[in-house]
Amino acid sequence: MDFAQDLKAQVDIVRVISDYVPRLRRFGNRYSGLCPFHNEKTPSFSIYAEHQFYRCYGCDAKGDVFNFVMTIEGLTFWEALKKLADQHGIPLPKQSQAADDKTRLRAALYEMHELATDHFHANLGSANGAPVRAYLKERNVTQAAAQQFQLGLSDRTGRTLLRLFEQRGFNADQMVQSGLIGRGEDGSLYDRFRNRLMFPIHNESGKTIAFGGRALDPEEKAKYLNSPETEIYKKSNVLYNLNRAKQAAAQQDRIVLVEGYMDVIGATQAGVTEVVASCGTALTLEQIRAMKRHSQNVHLNFDPDAAGNRASEKYIALILDENIHLRMVELEEGLDPDEFCKKHGADLYRTRVSGAKDYFYWLADRARARFNIREPQGRIEVFQFLLPAIQGLNDKIKRASVASDLAAYLGVDSGDVLEQFRKMAADRVERTIAPRADPAKATDRILLPLLVGENEHRRELIEGLRTISALRQGPAAPVYEALIAMHDAGENITFNTLHERLSPSEQNRLASIVLDAATTSTALEDGLACVAALRKDEREAARRELKIRIKQAEREGRIQDALRMMQELGEFV
Repeated sequence: MDFAQDLKAQVDIVRVISDYVPRLRRFGNRYSGLCPFHNEKTPSFSIYAEHQFYRCYGCDAKGDVFNFVMTIEGLTFWEALKKLADQHGIPLPKQSQAADDKTRLRAALYEMHELATDHFHANLGSANGAPVRAYLKERNVTQAAAQQFQLGLSDRTGRTLLRLFEQRGFNADQMVQSGLIGRGEDGSLYDRFRNRLMFPIHNESGKTIAFGGRALDPEEKAKYLNSPETEIYKKSNVLYNLNRAKQAAAQQDRIVLVEGYMDVIGATQAGVTEVVASCGTALTLEQIRAMKRHSQNVHLNFDPDAAGNRASEKYIALILDENIHLRMVELEEGLDPDEFCKKHGADLYRTRVSGAKDYFYWLADRARARFNIREPQGRIEVFQFLLPAIQGLNDKIKRASVASDLAAYLGVDSGDVLEQFRKMAADRVERTIAPRADPAKATDRILLPLLVGENEHRRELIEGLRTISALRQGPAAPVYEALIAMHDAGENITFNTLHERLSPSEQNRLASIVLDAATTSTALEDGLACVAALRKDEREAARRELKIRIKQAEREGRIQDALRMMQELGEFV
């Protein structure tokens, strides 16, 4: 598609990816950082600005800027195209018949959620919303916060939103698939959310994709009702308020994780704007990695009741497994963040967040309160209590360091602690990734980067390679064949255009050769010398073959054939 290629040429892939992968470091023409798609401590994710391509050498994620946006945000190609075009102020041609059915459905779902957001928010500001505005004021939610979070009110009747969607031309199937409209056993349609305080849930780009609704009727059995999963909403991938919190998270280099919508609003009003919550579901690995993209420091501020403690313990292992530095925010009197801010004020809440205790120190305090560390048996019990958490660390050096730090913190001899630690836990086997075999020949590593790059001497190189049969017999033969065919057809040859013409295995070969060579410079002279060497090898191989055939002809008495071939041999230069 011409527009896609034009757009990709105008978009800086490094700039786009840096919004999701902070702290990129530059090495020549390559940028490196921690992969956003898998857990790692040592950066294996690289962006090649010259080729507008990324690749992770740990999980093998790779592609162009469209692939990245589609994968990281769960978008279709057309949605990624539109997102990038809008961000860069580039007019997007009409989709007409180009978009597939899935893309058209998703576009309808986004539009319905936008309409619902505006409708619910207008309801809250209307005369019917007066009691709910009074409730929000009682909960210390300001008018500015209600506006910022686009809070709303769903109707009592149960068919107002349905009528709005019908007026806009959406069909019944689209409305049901939005999750905003339900279908009764008799086939009739109705509004799923009725008489509830509405919390719009956004994706990381800021588009409304779902809702959480808090019941306003005390008799309602379900206090909270959340949107079902849809084509645009996968609850395990989404964090409430991440679209607003991510900028502050990058600036503060931390994310505060709370439990509920009101906790997010209360913390934000207190000035802690780097705050997120899971969307009515257990914390997932995808959500943890979404936080990690913006900061590797998480301050956990779950409710200090029994349920909150159980949730904390359950999620801590997942967070630590991602090599995130975890701190625990402790609030007095069993208050959640929203209640604490309301009772004690914003200043004290900010102090508690800033003074959050390292998770292992927080855990050690719990152990010290539970066991008598003045007695030898008590010290053993302390480390039996702490051991599972320490063992959970997947870095051997960090495990030893944490054990030593905790010994000092608890006032216990570090030698005794480390000895006890050695007795109680065998070191984990560190995961290693076996180096992959490199099938690329030295000639490929010289020639392909020159041929794929913007090289005015490409024609000279290709003409020199065209007659070298050995090149067509090696592992990279399909790559050369595609490249020469594109050249002969007058097509624009770039890494991406060539990459698109190849099979997956050939794409991997091209990437392993060209991208690995991106940090080094290969001169044209090297390429020409390589071509000359290949042609020399080709001639030598032909000479050897001809000598063998001459001897064969002499043995068989075919003297005329032997004389003719000897004449050919003399013509080799």
